[in-house]
Amino acid sequence: MTIARTLTIAGSAAQGSAGIQADLKTFQEREVYGMSAITAIVANNAKTEQGIFTQPLEAIEAQLYSAFEHVGVDALKTGMLFTQEIIEHVSTIVTKERTGHIVVDPVMIGKMGSQLLRDDAIVNMKERLFPLADIITPNTMEAAKLLEWKTIDNIEAMYQAAKELHQLGSRYVLVKGGALADYPAVDILYDGNHFKEFRSERINTIHTSGAGCTYAAAITAELAKGEEMEAAVTLAKSFVTEAIRHALSFERGIGSTNHAAYRNKKL
Repeated sequence: MTIARTLTIAGSAAQGSAGIQADLKTFQEREVYGMSAITAIVANNAKTEQGIFTQPLEAIEAQLYSAFEHVGVDALKTGMLFTQEIIEHVSTIVTKERTGHIVVDPVMIGKMGSQLLRDDAIVNMKERLFPLADIITPNTMEAAKLLEWKTIDNIEAMYQAAKELHQLGSRYVLVKGGALADYPAVDILYDGNHFKEFRSERINTIHTSGAGCTYAAAITAELAKGEEMEAAVTLAKSFVTEAIRHALSFERGIGSTNHAAYRNKKL
């Protein structure tokens, strides 16, 4: 039996809704073989002083080579990388070992407001990682930060952001507009020549933890299976929309996207 192979290089979210956990759940739902390289452990809570624990470069390197050597990779996704040292190390290895597609989700700020990318690492991400990517998937807040804009608060600005971000070297840019409350949930895909809008209804819920990770992971899975970019984004948009529509609430703040929702809808 053969199966498409995917790798996520990201942080481990102890509460289970985002990061590595969200990626692996998505990979399983999309019927690809999922592997992981953990860059940091994210465990923010009210009891301990520290909530983010970066992993040694040697540990990250060993995880990457284990995936490449023992399984192989058809598509990989990067999420939370946190430091410029991790970005540089991952970029060097991926450049050397690359097989298949690369999806870069420029994770910067968590749902609870925690900083997931140090300011001094942003330049490294733009210069070292973006040129390797088939697609980058910033939301409007991340896109504004990457471009050093004050804000992106309308669809016209999303179009302009996509054009300017494309100049940083990725084949495609997907600017996600889920945070624009006065609009439908609209995302803009740009390939350097053409734009494509992806729209869905805005779902009235605060329980969206892991939505961005899930969206990018679903794109990764479809690319690994051989889908073209537009088809991959179309499926991923539907997948994350259902995950948000049927989100899980634990009555403790922001709940999780529901990774089984798209499958259950199809049953």
